Amino acid sequence: MPLTFMLDPAIGPALRDGILDLWADVTNAGGAVGFVPPVDREDVRPELVGHFVAMAEGRHRLLVGHDEEGRVAATAFLAFNTHRLMTHWVWLYTVMVHPKHQGRGYGRALMAAAADAARTFDGIEAVRLTCRGGLGLERFYGSCGYQEVGRVPGAIRVAPGDHRDDVFMLLPLRRPR
Repeated sequence: MPLTFMLDPAIGPALRDGILDLWADVTNAGGAVGFVPPVDREDVRPELVGHFVAMAEGRHRLLVGHDEEGRVAATAFLAFNTHRLMTHWVWLYTVMVHPKHQGRGYGRALMAAAADAARTFDGIEAVRLTCRGGLGLERFYGSCGYQEVGRVPGAIRVAPGDHRDDVFMLLPLRRPR
């Protein structure tokens, strides 16, 4: 059964807790979402609060995918670029699909829903994201239409002696004018 996506849902305890659980579960399953395992909800809470603050200030938008039972199964945050010369594109952050739902096409559906959401934002012509190298993520994002536009070797230190590339990817939404 496909996920049901909602852009800018009302934030309440159930949604907050669902995102906290998702973020911890994705991290603990080896997902590259800003932490290294092991983590629990309290480890990720400050980062989520930061996203919520940015949403309240109009700098971020939240896309949530709910499964057939109404649980949070996927998320992505879209962040507006505040630099006056770069307001024509948005960042895509914290792209997550719950491990129990992986392999069902939900990641691809989330990426398509994020691109569709970005297309509704005035003046937005592209979506950028970064991903951690060494996990095959650039192949996945490439299969969703993103192209690699840059790479910083060893920019991410997962652990002492374990450095990964920071890979920059771009999805053009419209032709520049």
